[in-house]
Order: sequence, then C-alpha cells, then structure tokens
Amino acid sequence: MSASLGTVLDALAVQGMPAVHSRHASGADQIVCASADARDWSRFRATLEAGLPPADVLIADHEPLLPGLFVSDMDSTMIGQECIDELADFAGLKPQIAAITERAMQGELDFEAALRERVRLLAGLDEGAIAQCLTERIRPMPGAKTLVATLKAKGCHTVLVTGGFHQFADPVAAELGFERVVANRLEVQGGALTGGLVGGIVDSSVKRATLEHEFARLGLGRASRRASLATGDGANDIPMIEAACYGVAYHAKPKARTAAHGWIDRGDLTDVLRLLGIAERAWTVR
Repeated sequence: MSASLGTVLDALAVQGMPAVHSRHASGADQIVCASADARDWSRFRATLEAGLPPADVLIADHEPLLPGLFVSDMDSTMIGQECIDELADFAGLKPQIAAITERAMQGELDFEAALRERVRLLAGLDEGAIAQCLTERIRPMPGAKTLVATLKAKGCHTVLVTGGFHQFADPVAAELGFERVVANRLEVQGGALTGGLVGGIVDSSVKRATLEHEFARLGLGRASRRASLATGDGANDIPMIEAACYGVAYHAKPKARTAAHGWIDRGDLTDVLRLLGIAERAWTVR
C-alpha cells in the first residue's frame, strides 16, 4: 500500500468512514466503505480526491447485497466503442460526429438534440454499413461477458439500456447474454438510412425509468436482500446511476463519476464483481 493511500484510509477512519482496501493483480486499488457516514458524498470524496490515485471504489452504507437487477449502458461501457462514431466513419464523418458525441457524454449538450443531429448527418448511408461496422469495429469491454454471465448465474435479471440503436444493441446483447434491450432504432428505407429515428427517444429519463420499473416488477429491495446495480460512463447515465442501489461509473466522464456510488478508474468490468464481494472462484467465465 502506498503512503498516500494509507494516509487517505487513515483520514477516512478518523472521520468515521472506515474503508476496506485490497489490491488486485491488475494493480487496481479497490476500496469499499461501509459506513452510514458514507452518504456524506462531498466529505468522503474530498478526502479521497485529496490523496488517492486512480482506484476502484464502492461506497455503501451496508455490506454489499447481491444484485437482483443489472441495468447497463452499452457504448463505452459494455463495448469499447461509440457505435454512432464508428458508423459515421463509413460516411466519412467520424471527426464531426465524434465531437458532438463527446460533448453530449460530457453533459454539455441536450442529449436528444445531439442524437437527432448526428443521426441526420448519416442520411443516405447504405444499410450494409451497420453489419460491416458491427463485424469490423464493435468489441466487448474486457470482463463484460464474465460480469453478465456471473450475475445471471446468481439469479440477476440483466437489461441493456442505451441511447444507441437496436441495430447494434440487439446483437451486442445476444453476445453478452443480456435478457432485455431498450434502445433507439435507426430508420431505414430503400436500403439506406433516412437520417431519422423510429419511435420515441431513449434518453436519461428512460434509462432511469427502466431501472425503476424492472426493480419494482421483480419485487426487489432490502426485504428480498437483493439490490439494483447500474453501470455507465456518460452524463445521460447519471439518473440511472443515482437511482440504483449500486451505481458504478466505469472509466467515466467526470459528471458521471461524481454522481456515482462507486467508480472503476483502472480495472476492467470484473472489478464490479470484486467490489460487490463476489469471490473469483464463483465467477462464470464465457
């Protein structure tokens, strides 16, 4: 343990927020704070940020419960890419569209307006570019399959909810093992993208509503000893992250990280399992 990390842990203990620290072989520091005072986000965070290097952290006011519901963002969370940016490359527009995506994920632009603007720029792109993009560009994040498979093996219901598109999310969900998909849909006519969308927009409010609806439908909560887990990386994930029992920001934008109950700065998605206290011998690897 580094001197700076030891100092941070000592400071937390003095403030009534004792934390348990471990270090994985990946080099990621994992810190779980299980104290009622951990709800004082500003004080806890100020202590961490004052001397803590990038780490993997979970803040909870009780020992972690096993998730009965897992809801996750897709782009830059379950997969390593932003699908619309990669698709834009086939239209020769990646720099222009990626710049809009980045600002939207940072919370600098209205999500729906930014989404419609980017989709409009893709008008006329051959529909075949979607399948080609999926095959050549889209890859799961390290640990994604193990995370989903392990949670499902423990009776957790899994939902992929994204501001991206069914044309990408459906095959990604099938590959990773998600049981339900909530996404937008690109409109296609005559074998080409029209520049429009079909149906309503999946935005931050829909992401949160999906988590809350599924949690209630499954009858979860403290009485069941099962919790809700959400992962995401961008500003449009914040309401979902805040609503979850365990909202974990994964290599996230600053606003999403600040809103989360936990964050992974260094490890891969299997560190979510470690932070929840699920021993590696119990993992289901696919």
